[in-house]
Amino acid sequence: MFALVFFAWSMTPSLLPRPWYLQGVATGLCTATGYLLGLAVARLTRRLGFHPRWSVAARRRGNAALAAAAAVWVPAALVLGAHWQDQVRELVGVRPDQRSYYGLVLVVALVVALVLRETGRALRAASRRVAAFAARFVPGRVARLAAAAVVAVAAVLFVDGALVNGFLMVVNRIAATADRGDEPGVVRPTAPERSGSPHSPVGWETLGREGRAFVAGGPTAAELSAFTGRPAPTPVRVYGGLSSAGSLGEVAALVVAELERTGAFDRAVLAVATTTGTGWVDPSAAESLEHVAGGDTAIAALQYSYLPSWAAFVADRDSPRAAGAALFERVYAAWERRPADRRPALVVFGESLGAFGGQAAFSGVQDMTARTSGALWIGTPNSTEVWARTTAGRDPGTPERLPVVDSGADVRFADSPDDLDGPGDGRVVYLQHATDPVVWWSPRLLTRRPDWLAEPRAPDVSPQMTWLPAITFWQLTTDLVFATDLPPGQGHHYGPAESAEAWAHILAPPGWTDDDATRYRDVVQRRYR
Repeated sequence: MFALVFFAWSMTPSLLPRPWYLQGVATGLCTATGYLLGLAVARLTRRLGFHPRWSVAARRRGNAALAAAAAVWVPAALVLGAHWQDQVRELVGVRPDQRSYYGLVLVVALVVALVLRETGRALRAASRRVAAFAARFVPGRVARLAAAAVVAVAAVLFVDGALVNGFLMVVNRIAATADRGDEPGVVRPTAPERSGSPHSPVGWETLGREGRAFVAGGPTAAELSAFTGRPAPTPVRVYGGLSSAGSLGEVAALVVAELERTGAFDRAVLAVATTTGTGWVDPSAAESLEHVAGGDTAIAALQYSYLPSWAAFVADRDSPRAAGAALFERVYAAWERRPADRRPALVVFGESLGAFGGQAAFSGVQDMTARTSGALWIGTPNSTEVWARTTAGRDPGTPERLPVVDSGADVRFADSPDDLDGPGDGRVVYLQHATDPVVWWSPRLLTRRPDWLAEPRAPDVSPQMTWLPAITFWQLTTDLVFATDLPPGQGHHYGPAESAEAWAHILAPPGWTDDDATRYRDVVQRRYR
């Protein structure tokens, strides 16, 4: 009964649309969770002394009633689920799916649920065998407790040590091999303002795949001049790869040396970017900064991992935090040594895992505003400490999805550029979509309804979405898989126009108008067409 109810609940809408096979995985996980909960309830009632003695006829009638309910409940849930998924697709601007495939959700869900159930039964059987052996030496209850603990620890060690670590080792090797390749069209830069150029002591091959793409990319001085209508310098982009130096501290020191070499401290704006797992710097945030500041910019970044972001987030959350802190502290120390009237505006930014790692350099928003001229954090993961504390300390009556802190004096949360308007300077900007599962996913969803689901919804979040114990957790977990495969402004896809208006709010460049923002949208459309 619990499995059947959880099966139906899993069809309810969440933040993003899911393909039928991913919905099948989510439904299988939810069904297995319901089955496990039902077993726990049954065992608890027996512990409390309730031991019904059902007759064979009563069991037969009960099973027939359950089968009849399933025959109605399951098809109805599948039809409603398909309808709700089309509704969510419409809300986020995605083309409707072919509903005929949705019947296969049942097949995938049953396979996933049965595999999990049989795995659980195998662990239980192993626990009983260990308990039977231990009972020769200790009392029965002690033996059962010890057996359950031994089997649980062994299972965790096997999954975490053998399966997860083994899988991550394979992923790391594949990623390290891919790191030696190049994106299509990437050519070694010749400008002295770029790391890896003939003028740079940093070897081109040591920058890694994403580092080479970063220093070779971006708008040219001619393109920036055409946009601003005035002469523009070539933007400075410096980078350190994993193999550019021996340790993280040495790579950070090398990046600062590159800033000195390129004259970055004489630019109007100096930005420290924290990368994602593979060393990726968000090109939207970087290029929009260069356009808003007319190219009089320098951006510094380094690589700390080969792993893609999801793998780095699971396996190694220390490295992005260490990298974010190491690079900022080195740059800040060099920046602080310069006379106050000759320092550039110092800003920081990062997206996703980069936002997670970049904020680790600061104790809070006050520290951020004290040591920088502004910050842009895009799609910040829910487990980021500074973000979590700031959100929790929001002004009473303001929603979790768009909190207001100290009347907007230092920080601004925005789902869209329109949210940047308001009282206060708010030079620390958090871009976060209401439909971004990276921002809202948390293990707490298993047992607790979040404020953002108790408060009025954003227009692009289904009004039928509701918090359900365990269900919402699994739904958002599967939403993470394709969170970037959406139109700009939805999910974990943050477009260049959003970043440009955020930078304009942070830097307040003289003469920047709404017309400039419109022209930049046109530039973006032509550039990425």
